[in-house]
Amino acid sequence: MYDLTGKVALVTGSSTGLGKTFAVDLAKAGALVVLNDEKGGDSAESVKGEILSMGGQVLFALADVSNPADVTRMVDTVLERFGRVDILINNAGISMDAVTAKYDLDGWDRVIRVNLNGAFYCTRFCLPSMIQHQWGRIINIGSVVAQIGVAGAPAYAASKAALLGFTKTVAREVARKGITVNCLSLGYIRGGGLMDTVPDRLVSALLEQIPAGRLGRPEDLTGMVNFLVSDAAGYLTGQTIGINGGYFM
Repeated sequence: MYDLTGKVALVTGSSTGLGKTFAVDLAKAGALVVLNDEKGGDSAESVKGEILSMGGQVLFALADVSNPADVTRMVDTVLERFGRVDILINNAGISMDAVTAKYDLDGWDRVIRVNLNGAFYCTRFCLPSMIQHQWGRIINIGSVVAQIGVAGAPAYAASKAALLGFTKTVAREVARKGITVNCLSLGYIRGGGLMDTVPDRLVSALLEQIPAGRLGRPEDLTGMVNFLVSDAAGYLTGQTIGINGGYFM
């Protein structure tokens, strides 16, 4: 595990699921962690308590990432508390399932606002601090759905596909400022948002298509995240890294 002592890490959508996993793992590596979701409550307090029990430093920031005013307030709060943002993991995401011909128009807008606009807003408002300090690490959490397409998930696939281009563009813009920007394209992970949309009856059929023969686990991701946000990954940027057990090669 790379030492992240003193680094300030903001993980969006981190009260549950993979976001929680990323936040706790970064705290174990020594980072000062900023938790986020739009509701707070028991789940947020539970993650916060877990990090504090390890002796870590943690701040919870209530914000809807699809709302630029919320994101501005969140980042300002982080800067007031810690003075900088070093690491940003754009993890917050939602999905609404229906075929395109029957897709709800408001649902489309909501998915795009959270998954794509949210990543843009957080990146936009965190970048000035990273540029000021000439160091930063941004990881966008993508999906294999963006690369293969999945019937019934048009908005989710579109939003995650857009993240691939966004990742490359921002990486080019800030590469000379000590900032890297990469995307993790996740396959079917236990505890991940994508698995929430897969009926149990389809899991067995899905496993037959995964060369590794199993669904991913959160611990299959944390090592890569820890590496990407470390100094060791300073020459790796603009990349989409698939973690999917060979499902898409």
